[in-house]
Amino acid sequence: MTDYKLLDPASRVWIYQSNKEIPKETVDFIKSEMANFVAQWTAHNHSLKAWGDLIENRFIVLMVDESQAGASGCSIDKSVAFVKYCADKAALDFFDRFNFAFRIGGQLQSADRTEFEARYKKGEINDATIVFNNLVQTKAEFEEKWQIPLSESWHKNFV
Repeated sequence: MTDYKLLDPASRVWIYQSNKEIPKETVDFIKSEMANFVAQWTAHNHSLKAWGDLIENRFIVLMVDESQAGASGCSIDKSVAFVKYCADKAALDFFDRFNFAFRIGGQLQSADRTEFEARYKKGEINDATIVFNNLVQTKAEFEEKWQIPLSESWHKNFV
């Protein structure tokens, strides 16, 4: 696995958010499987300069520095298959794009779209609440725009 610091800021990013916090025993399993996957991840038989991690026991984050070899459709399909494999083995859902992650009082929480909207209306969530923008596309965006106030995010369209 490539050292995160060595990845170009333009490296492509894919973020998969679990529907719930991942238990410790499952964290170890996913991290081990991810290390194996990233080390063997290829595109058209070329090794990818790739990195992956499980962040905050909730997010699978994969990155590819395309300065060496670009991620192709089939290599992206391999990564989706890997995440589905982890989800199946751990009884998790990493593909619900309307399960929103956010912080309240420093605590990472999540809610489906309906609950998120209801909590906003009650004032539990507001425009300053930090949300996770899993649609970032590059390492630079990941570092600058992954965790942002609700008022600056696409999530705002749902409240």
